[in-house]
Amino acid sequence: VLREQIPIGDMIGIIFAVTCCVALVWGLGVSLYRVYRTGGLTEVTRSTTRVSAMVFGIVIGAQLFSSVFRGLGGDDMVHDFLTSLPGGVFGAMLVVMFIMFILGFILDFVEITFVVVPIVAPILLAMDLNPVWLGIMIALNLQTSFLTPPFGFALFYLRGVAPTSVTTLQIYKGVIPFVIIQVAALFIVAAFPELTTWLPKVVFGP
Repeated sequence: VLREQIPIGDMIGIIFAVTCCVALVWGLGVSLYRVYRTGGLTEVTRSTTRVSAMVFGIVIGAQLFSSVFRGLGGDDMVHDFLTSLPGGVFGAMLVVMFIMFILGFILDFVEITFVVVPIVAPILLAMDLNPVWLGIMIALNLQTSFLTPPFGFALFYLRGVAPTSVTTLQIYKGVIPFVIIQVAALFIVAAFPELTTWLPKVVFGP
C-alpha cells in the first residue's frame, strides 16, 4: 500500500500507535534499569529462586515419600483403617478432616496438599464421595492452616505489619474467632453438600 493511499485519519492512528509503543518500551527499559541499579531486581530474583526451590523440593520430597509409602503397602494400611471405621463414609471423612486440621498447626498447606491428599483422596473417592464436595471440604480445611498457630502464614504477615506493642500471644488470641468461623463453614458444607455441588450441576449437568 502506497503512503499516498492511506487516509489521513489512519495515518494519524498509525503514528499515535507507534508513539505509544515506543513510549511503552522506553518506560519499561528505564524502569528495569532503575530497579537493576538499586539492587532490587537482584534481591527479588534471589527471593523468588529460594521460594521456587523450596516448593520444588517439597514436591520432589512428597513424590518420593508417596512412592516409598505405597511401595511398603502404606496406602493399603490407610485404606483398611478408613474403611474399618464406624460410621462408614461419614466416619472416614470425619477422621481425615480432623487429621488434616491438626496437621495444619505444624505444616503449611503445600506439604499437606502434596503429601496427605494424594494418599487419602483416592480412598475417599472410592467410597462414592462427590469429588467437587471433597475438594471444597479439603480446601476449606486447608484454609485454617493459614490461621492456626504457630506456623500460620497469616499470623506471620500480621506479625510483620503489627506495631511492636501487639504481642504474638495477642495475635494468637485474636485469630481464634476466625478459626471458629472457618470450622463452622466446614461443618455447614459437610452438612449441606448441595452448597458446593449445585452450581457445577447447573453448568455442566448431572
